[in-house]
Amino acid sequence: MTKILSVVNQKGGVGKSTTVINLGASLSQKGYRTLIIDCDPQGNATTGLGIQKAEINYGSYDMLFGPMPDKKSIHECLKNLFILGAGEELIGAEVELTNQEHREYRLRDSIAVISDEFDYIMIDCPPSLGFLTINAMTASNGLIVPLQCEYYALEGLSQLLKTMKAIKKSLNPSLSEWRILLTMYDKRNNLSKQVVEEVYSHFSSLIFDAVIPRNVRLSEAPSYGKPISLYAPQSVGAKAYDYLASELTKVF
Repeated sequence: MTKILSVVNQKGGVGKSTTVINLGASLSQKGYRTLIIDCDPQGNATTGLGIQKAEINYGSYDMLFGPMPDKKSIHECLKNLFILGAGEELIGAEVELTNQEHREYRLRDSIAVISDEFDYIMIDCPPSLGFLTINAMTASNGLIVPLQCEYYALEGLSQLLKTMKAIKKSLNPSLSEWRILLTMYDKRNNLSKQVVEEVYSHFSSLIFDAVIPRNVRLSEAPSYGKPISLYAPQSVGAKAYDYLASELTKVF
């Protein structure tokens, strides 16, 4: 059964796109056919894999409003790693969805057409809890919630959990699992350690063992259009995402 996972947090700058790119690449290198759907109008997952928005013939906007996808519309960017990118037209999608019938289910219905082709489908969500994120969560089996190891890390998490419970109750009973991923961890920083302790005090059983460090190579890789496993395979960031991929296959 295909696992469909949304990477979600209404806060920006927590590592959502970084996680989608690098976790997706690590899964693909382990032999799992992985599809990334970029539902963030900023398109960071798209450009981070070396794809320009203007080059997209069929992307996440089309999954929401256009014809149903087929195999030819899916772009393979690496072996076993595919993407439906975010084009420029996605910027207005939130407003367009407002008046659409079955507006919460449009992404789910499109994914159903192609899901059998993949082992994992990962959806990069925008930093909000609007209709794009609701579509993603309604289509998903599980959620990955990146939390940066910085001040106010838990801010907004309660609202995200309320939204998740509401979606599970009314739109998607299959939304069964979620896990927190600690990101931007700096072992030299006491604040990072304090944040980890605080998160564990509230959610100890719901946190990935893998922790993503603050790493210069991770920050550089998107500008080269490569995942960290290709840009700097021996870096601590690459090793962290490889470990996360192995762990994720046991959880989801």
